[in-house]
Amino acid sequence: MKLSIVTAVYNRADTIGQAIESVQSQIGVEIEHVIKDGGSTDGTIQEVESRIAGTDTVFISAPDTGIYDALNQGVENSSGDIIGLMHSDDFFANNHVLAKVAKQFDNPEIQGVYGDLDYVSAFDTNKIVRRWRSGPFERKKLTQGWMPPHPTLFVRRDVFETWGAYDTSYRISADYDAILRWLWDGQIRLSYIPEVMVKMRVGGESNRSLGRILQKSREDYRALKKNGVGGAGVLFAKNVSKIRQFLP
Repeated sequence: MKLSIVTAVYNRADTIGQAIESVQSQIGVEIEHVIKDGGSTDGTIQEVESRIAGTDTVFISAPDTGIYDALNQGVENSSGDIIGLMHSDDFFANNHVLAKVAKQFDNPEIQGVYGDLDYVSAFDTNKIVRRWRSGPFERKKLTQGWMPPHPTLFVRRDVFETWGAYDTSYRISADYDAILRWLWDGQIRLSYIPEVMVKMRVGGESNRSLGRILQKSREDYRALKKNGVGGAGVLFAKNVSKIRQFLP
């Protein structure tokens, strides 16, 4: 079994190195790393090239229309049986994460695997800011605003082929739209690993300004309506559920 890990990056010279090292440090599983750069100008390209020599890494640097277009291109250029992500600001919690993911996929009925996530300070990655504890999946939870942490979600290639990739008409919430499509319409079977799999630096695209937060809410609402999962009530529950992530 091969896992393809897709990274979309643009001008992240200060963090992309740790993301790459995090993938390269995984043991016990065959990995292909696909990195799609959007034409960085800050030294990201040089940073990537200095770290991937002699590795099973596919590196593409070319213009794209945004993160979801880049992720779609990365998936299209991957060859693994399982597809997961490693965002350019993130890193795996330990070097056994992907081996545990692969073990879950030994069950041929499992189509997706996910776990928990910690948000960490951008200035001190040892400082945890938020704790996202997912819990086991039930389809009805989607109508209560539940979703798995996208950076921890791994799916079989045929999920993309059958239920579609990221809809690039969304600028921020294409991941939420895809997850709703896969889990609500596709009813794919998930397996939950009850431990932190990924560390994510705070300050990402969806929450770096009030304007982006409002845009995300509008896009989340559109995704809910489009996929027939609900509307304003579900969106409210989704946002309220985040409060407990800040609690000790």
